[in-house]
Amino acid sequence: MKMEKKPEVYWTLLSHEGWSLYVAATSDGLCFVGSQDHPWDELSAWVSQRFPGSKLTQDDARLQPYVTELIAYLDGEKDRFSIPLDVRGTPFQRAVWEALCQIPFGQTRTYSDIAAQIQKPAAVRAVGAAIGANPVLICVPCHRVIGKNGTLTGYRGGMEMKEVLLSHEGSALRV
Repeated sequence: MKMEKKPEVYWTLLSHEGWSLYVAATSDGLCFVGSQDHPWDELSAWVSQRFPGSKLTQDDARLQPYVTELIAYLDGEKDRFSIPLDVRGTPFQRAVWEALCQIPFGQTRTYSDIAAQIQKPAAVRAVGAAIGANPVLICVPCHRVIGKNGTLTGYRGGMEMKEVLLSHEGSALRV
């Protein structure tokens, strides 16, 4: 029986103009963007759960293309991402995350909108759970999902981070 090789997970800390986020990738693409100002433990626990037994290695150079694109977004120079992603989840989660990636910059959708988009209109709570499991904050823009009545709802990165991202996207790009 052949043993599957565990992917190595590379990480860096993005620190830029008040932002402090742990970012991680495998050789296949970006797999994790952490919450604003959260400790190393957030990344470490996530890797232990999603990539058990995988080696976690700091590699600032390898992560530079991802950091560069995230900074361009945070600076208002980019409104979409072209970096490869390595997001692992159930088929349902992946469908939800793909739907999130289709929400245009500066717009929001409700959980019901996402459920309808993936043709599972009764699965609003499951959509919420899949959004909460999104490992790649910002790049898979779960911050663009709001409550049915237009209110801001939970966010893994915290409500302040969600508010800052939505406010950022409400302003014109400075290209």
